[in-house]
Amino acid sequence: MKITTLLVAACAFSTATIAQTKEGTIVYEKKTNMHRRITNEQMKAYIPEFSTSKHILLFNENSSLYKDMPQDEMPETDNGGGVRMIMKFGGGSSEIYKNFGDKQELKKTEIAEKEYIIVDSVKTQPWKLSNETKTILGYTCKKATMQIKQRGTMSISMFKSTDGVATDSAKNKVAPKEEEVEVVAWYTESLMSPVGPDINSGLPGAILELDTNKSETVITAIEIKKEVSLKELKAPTKGKRITPDEHKKLVKQMMDNMQQGGGIRTMSFGN
Repeated sequence: MKITTLLVAACAFSTATIAQTKEGTIVYEKKTNMHRRITNEQMKAYIPEFSTSKHILLFNENSSLYKDMPQDEMPETDNGGGVRMIMKFGGGSSEIYKNFGDKQELKKTEIAEKEYIIVDSVKTQPWKLSNETKTILGYTCKKATMQIKQRGTMSISMFKSTDGVATDSAKNKVAPKEEEVEVVAWYTESLMSPVGPDINSGLPGAILELDTNKSETVITAIEIKKEVSLKELKAPTKGKRITPDEHKKLVKQMMDNMQQGGGIRTMSFGN
């Protein structure tokens, strides 16, 4: 009887071990409510209520790479009254690579049509674990939450022209506001890697859904594969390496140049 019990236990342990995957590929859909922070109804007319995009996460035991999937060109609208609006959705990094052994994080981004790689460390996030569960794509997921400070990352530039000459001043510059919001993550221990969408990581399994600020932005896994292309899972190399502080200075310089260029009014908000 004891031998039978041990065999059953060994088989159960073996099955559980096999079920836990340590590498894979996850495709996410990101959906952001663009109207949540806009009080001006006229401004809402220029902007679709929701912005959607797709992203892919490749991972194994040692590293992960989160990057954008190909998307259509940025939309441009004209209200017929000489006001042209260009919308830039996202505002983040096009690639985020993490090496968990070295605790190094590399973010590839573009500023003023130049490519940069921001070299940073993998940050420990203040997750609070919960026993609450739900199922996503057949995977049992557990809930984790944290509070973060965030500022807007969607920028809108308005050009008001007369006879093709920009005339709108930059006096109404609005700086992005920082506020504390809740992030809710749903992770599965069946994918044994501390990975997740965007910069988020550090949980006892892969994050399959991330809800920021009460569904203002929701990133949800829509496809999962239990294999990964090692040819694709590589750190970005194209771009000048800079520190986070240098990145902040470059962004500020770019925004100042835009404001001083005349005819541009920039507002930042969203997730």
